[in-house]
Amino acid sequence: MTRTPCTPSQRLAALSGYAFAELDALRDARLAAGADVIDFGVGDPTEPTPDSVVAAAQAGLVRHRRSGYPAYHGSARFREAVAAWWARRYGLQVDPATEVTSSVGSKEAIFHLPAAFVDPGDVVLVPSPGYPPYARGTHMVGGRVATYAVSSEGSTLPDLDALPPADQAALRVVWITQPHVPTGRAATRAQLERLAAQCAARGVLLCSDEAYSELWMDAPVPSLLEVARRGVLVFQSLSKRAAMTGYRVGFVTGDAAAVASFRRLKVNIDSGTPDFVQDAAVAALADDDISGAARQAYAQRIDVLCPVLAEIGCRVQRPQAGFYLWVAVPAGESGVAFARRLLGESPALAAMPGEWLCDPVPEVAHQPGDGMLRLALVPSLERCHEAAERLRAW
Repeated sequence: MTRTPCTPSQRLAALSGYAFAELDALRDARLAAGADVIDFGVGDPTEPTPDSVVAAAQAGLVRHRRSGYPAYHGSARFREAVAAWWARRYGLQVDPATEVTSSVGSKEAIFHLPAAFVDPGDVVLVPSPGYPPYARGTHMVGGRVATYAVSSEGSTLPDLDALPPADQAALRVVWITQPHVPTGRAATRAQLERLAAQCAARGVLLCSDEAYSELWMDAPVPSLLEVARRGVLVFQSLSKRAAMTGYRVGFVTGDAAAVASFRRLKVNIDSGTPDFVQDAAVAALADDDISGAARQAYAQRIDVLCPVLAEIGCRVQRPQAGFYLWVAVPAGESGVAFARRLLGESPALAAMPGEWLCDPVPEVAHQPGDGMLRLALVPSLERCHEAAERLRAW
């Protein structure tokens, strides 16, 4: 192929379309045709950011108007607020000087992590379904992706002993999601302990994406950091718990040596999270009522939609955590086909096909996304009631 100045790199060209962007295009086409689409597709909260957080951001804009570049690793105030949250929430003592670093949301941190730890040919193990940046960041540095299946039953964690010998030999990083999304299930402390021990025995970095940890329904979910610190990194975000997706702020906590390597990478990538955004995050971290209100709001939406999905022939379990419903569509239909029908004139609902969220898992006859649908419960409660009525009339 002849290269031009605008020809993308082979690694970029090898990436498939980003699922969320593809769904946006389908939804936008229906909106352009005049449809009143209720969007359950992308997990972007529609609730306003709490007033106390907005006020802290506004005050921060004034406070830092002559401050220049922010600290690369987060302000001392922000990192201390993170440590205080870990102590209050989990009873853990975290050193804000060496075991915490800020991030520009969790997406960029997750995508960039392989550049700090993965060499070409190294294996990174990721869940399927899972957050696309786990795999895409690996591909962009020449790493090799291996996948493990997560379903509505069984463990949400991998068994490293079950991996092919070649993958075990090259394994460098293992990703888990705790709680797992979109299935809404959480691993137990005992399960986390077993996996942490497996990774430690192999000298493998264990990374836990815990961005939805505060959106538990009936009981709090354990953190990986409760059972292990060495060789562990935990990724957190303020996006979902405090409706702060547009602020782009998160944090990484764990093994001081791993945090140091990640900081070294980040210095070469960005110039830190804006100080006024960190001030807003400090306010959000200090107020547990914010995540409590979010949990109540999403629980109400779950109660509205689960029964009607069952009425139309879908199978869905109430999630332990998160704001997604992982739905098995009626037998004989793919998630993609069902999602396209949902976007029709009636009921005009946007949802994410499970097939678009899952990387292939070798030697598995039924792939974890086959015949599945993900609904992000971000429309208002009123719109969820409207969606339920449309489904009943469908």
